[in-house]
Amino acid sequence: MDRFRMIFQYFQSNSESVMNGICGLLALASVKMYTSLDFSCPCLPQYNMAYGLGIMFVPPIILFLCGLILNRQSLVMLEEWRRPAGRRKKDTAVIRYLCSSIMQRAMVAPVVWIVITLLDGKCLICAFSGSMDPQKFVGFANVSAEQVQQLLAKVPCKDDELLRNSTSRKTVSRYLRCCSQALGWSILLILIIAAFLARWLRPCFNQATLLQARHWSNYIDMEQKIFEETCCEHSRLFAHKCILHFFESMQQEIKLHNFSLPREGEGAEGGEGLLQGITDQDQVNKLLKTWYYEKPPLDVKRSPLPRADNASTHSKFPQHSTV
Repeated sequence: MDRFRMIFQYFQSNSESVMNGICGLLALASVKMYTSLDFSCPCLPQYNMAYGLGIMFVPPIILFLCGLILNRQSLVMLEEWRRPAGRRKKDTAVIRYLCSSIMQRAMVAPVVWIVITLLDGKCLICAFSGSMDPQKFVGFANVSAEQVQQLLAKVPCKDDELLRNSTSRKTVSRYLRCCSQALGWSILLILIIAAFLARWLRPCFNQATLLQARHWSNYIDMEQKIFEETCCEHSRLFAHKCILHFFESMQQEIKLHNFSLPREGEGAEGGEGLLQGITDQDQVNKLLKTWYYEKPPLDVKRSPLPRADNASTHSKFPQHSTV
């Protein structure tokens, strides 16, 4: 149990590991979806191409969007790109690094789907069987143009009575399947060569810039997590204080009903410093607004954000964000 807890905490604290796991799951899901897909070409001239290309490209678009939605860094990148500059300048290298990382992970599952469909060949046969030149095949030489289109559209249908034992149908199907598989293997080879070059040519570029971009992208992600945790802690303590004050104001009625009043110090010893000086909703809203518009500079030696309301208004938000 302790080992599983350590693994869960590791994945919870490491966003890149989580994103890599999600990327692998989407790729496996794409394979499982295609193998369980009941592919049946309509075998009609006006629908074959739309159906074949739709099966080939619509699911990859859905998988790509799912990869963007499930990637937490997508929201981090958009917030960093759209946020006001405030007291912290924006680094375009960090935004480019985040965008590149997000796109690479989101493209894995769609590419896997497209390569699988090409290697299988059914989608390409359904989409382009009606576009073949009948003069290249012997069985369509003495047939009218309208009948040729009908026969070519029925090439993906193996159980059709007209073309069940036709050698021309098998020839067209075999030709398109070979073209599809050649295209699929070519795409796979290009991707492997590109990954190989990217892997081995990376040391030739400036590693310091890459290291800085990776470090600050992780920092932005971690800063947002810590800020959200601090907000949750502050909300809980602030709600606790408000409830205690409510019970204090209703003390007379509580005594009439013989209820025991909870003491104010119970469970709130650690929240006194966090809530010192924050007494109403406007001050909390001003703190959150100050965090958004005037993020503190990345320098722990410098003083944090200016106090939101007065000298007594103090919060741990800036301290958590700059350390």
